[in-house]
Order: sequence, then structure tokens, then C-alpha cells
Amino acid sequence: MKTDVANRFIWFKGKIVNVNDAKINVLAPTAQFGLNIFEGIPCYWNDDEKQLYAFRLEDHYDRLLRSARLIQIDCPYSREELKKAFIDVIKMNEYDENISVRQTLFVDGFGSWGSSEPADMFVAPVPRGRISKEYNKKALNCSVASWQRISENTLSPRIKCGANYINSRAGQREALRNGYDTCIFLNQAGKVSEGPGSCLFIISGGTLITPLLTDSVLESITRDTVIKLACDLNIPVSERSIDRTELYTCDEAFLCGSAMEITAISSVDKYIIGNGGTGKITDLLHKEYLKAAIGQNKKHSDWVTAVYDK
Repeated sequence: MKTDVANRFIWFKGKIVNVNDAKINVLAPTAQFGLNIFEGIPCYWNDDEKQLYAFRLEDHYDRLLRSARLIQIDCPYSREELKKAFIDVIKMNEYDENISVRQTLFVDGFGSWGSSEPADMFVAPVPRGRISKEYNKKALNCSVASWQRISENTLSPRIKCGANYINSRAGQREALRNGYDTCIFLNQAGKVSEGPGSCLFIISGGTLITPLLTDSVLESITRDTVIKLACDLNIPVSERSIDRTELYTCDEAFLCGSAMEITAISSVDKYIIGNGGTGKITDLLHKEYLKAAIGQNKKHSDWVTAVYDK
């Protein structure tokens, strides 16, 4: 990369600037109320090809625009402009490593939580090694949160909105206070939902099981990727509601997301899962995920977008 992280370039309101020069009004709705929507877009470096691949970029933009529609923020940029800003700022930083890119639409100005404009955008890349600690662990000791996951009739988890993540924060901070790495939420019906910013899978009797999209989970791109890869590998997949006690008795479990990739769960509420490490199916899916992310899975070559011109 061209600069250190503290002085990296970001795309901000139509220009590429030093991150320290990107300023938002402290009274803006995005600062006061979390009135923004965003995507964390993973990019993987293929050293053999000397190429950086953005993973499922168009799917991320589909979700970003759905979130904008649901929260009623008018996106001032076309899809082509979203993509150009993304690629331009990565090129400016000259990244040749795995990175995560935060692309955020936010409401600026002097409005309130009810405002829908003026809307603008920033695009901020960061090396993956600099993201949160729980995203860099090999296996996670989890607790079931006392906090309930937000639901469709409160703050829809379908909207990838900054304010929604305060729910995740409450569960995560509780888990850390109690000596765990992270947590697993239950929904209003008492069924298993997801982790903070990550979807959950368990494996029982060789079947890969994950909660329904109507069980208060984000419409996760990584979740969809895992399901498709499992089908390619002839691993049975079941999308259904999961009881809390199934977490304690399953053979394997993992959390997944764009930042977390696929990370094994070693225990839940101190119940050891499997051998307390990464199970065989979890490990296999993670390896296949990484192959797909660097463009080595020819069946899903449409999942990757090359950043650098060749």
C-alpha cells in the first residue's frame, strides 16, 4: 500500500482525500442518529495473478440499494459511479493484500433523524488485519445473549444501517464483559437468530443448518455463498428455525460474514462444540470460500471483480 493506515486515502463526497481530511458535521443525522447504510466489501489478493478481486461486488450493491430504499435515503450515485469510486480509491492506495472496504451512504447537513437528505457517500478501505479482534480468531467462545435480536417490526435486520448495529453492540459488550469472544442472539420467538454482524450455521448429522431469513437475520451475502458452496460439495443444507439447545448438542458450528469469513465456534455457554476446534465441514467450507474469493472457483467466476487493469 502507498501509505500507512492512519494516512490512507478514502473516497469522500466525490474526491479522493487523506482520511484525516474527510469531515462530517457533528450535527449531521449520520453522526447523531446513525442515519447511514453501508456495505463491508471484502477484496482478496491473488498473488499468482498479482490481482485484487472484489468478492460479489454487484450483490453488495444490490443490498446497498435495497437498504437505501427501505430506510428512504435517495442514493445520489448510479451503480457505475458506486463501482468507480470503489475501484479508484483502492487503486490510489495501491493495495496488494486482502482488504475490507466500507462503502457508506450517509445523511449529512443539519437535519434530524427524520431527514432523507442531503445524502452523500464515503468509501474507506482497510487491510483485513486491522479489523475487530473477533474477526481474526480461529475459533470463538460464544454466549447466548440476554439481549433480543431486532425484528422486522422494530428495526428490520434486512436494512444494513449503522443504527441497527447498536443492537449488535449490546450483545457483543455483554459477551466481552462475561469473558466470551462474542454472542449469539435469539429472536422474539426464542429461536436462534445470528451473531453480531454475522450469520450462524450448525452441523448435525452431516447436515448444514441455518436459520430462516425470516428468523431476524440479515440477508447475508456470505450466508448465500456458504449455502451455494455446500450444494456444490453435495453437503445437505436445511434452512429452518433452530432451538437454543441445538447449539449445545450440534457437531460443529460457525459464524460467517464478509469480515469474519467462516470462523468456527468452539463453545456456546461453555458447552464444548465437537472437539472444541474447527470441524471438518467448517474447515472444508472455509477453504472453498477462500478459493472462490481469489477467483480459483471457475464455476463461480462471476463472483469476483478484478480491481486492477491487466
